[in-house]
Amino acid sequence: MTVAQFEAVPLQAREQVFPLPHAPGAVSAVRRRVRAVLGGWNLPSEAAEDVLLVVSELVTNALVHAVAPATLRLGRVLVGGRKAVRVEVTDRGPARPAEPTACAPDPDEHGRGLGIVNALSARCGERSCPGETGRWAEVLTG
Repeated sequence: MTVAQFEAVPLQAREQVFPLPHAPGAVSAVRRRVRAVLGGWNLPSEAAEDVLLVVSELVTNALVHAVAPATLRLGRVLVGGRKAVRVEVTDRGPARPAEPTACAPDPDEHGRGLGIVNALSARCGERSCPGETGRWAEVLTG
């Protein structure tokens, strides 16, 4: 796909925005909605699974560690002339650290999300401005 062909696709067909509820089950609900969007974009199944994993990690990060509200933006982009999906989650910045509890999370089950995002992405990063923080990743799809 050339840049001209890509730009000819209507914006609403290239980008989706989802508000993220801070509620139990939010990540699985978002995954279902994103899976439907990716199916409409006809992504190869392996690429779609990579995008879903990146979405899960970035959304979970925002819901667990940040101040609401959070938003997921999903878009089709070109990275070095190759098709990709850009995943960006924005929120209001880091939440205040929780009080320590006797039942701390098992370090074997937590803390690897951004490593997974880095491994699956062609490019990723974060941006911060007053009142908003965003983490993004671009996953090659073709």
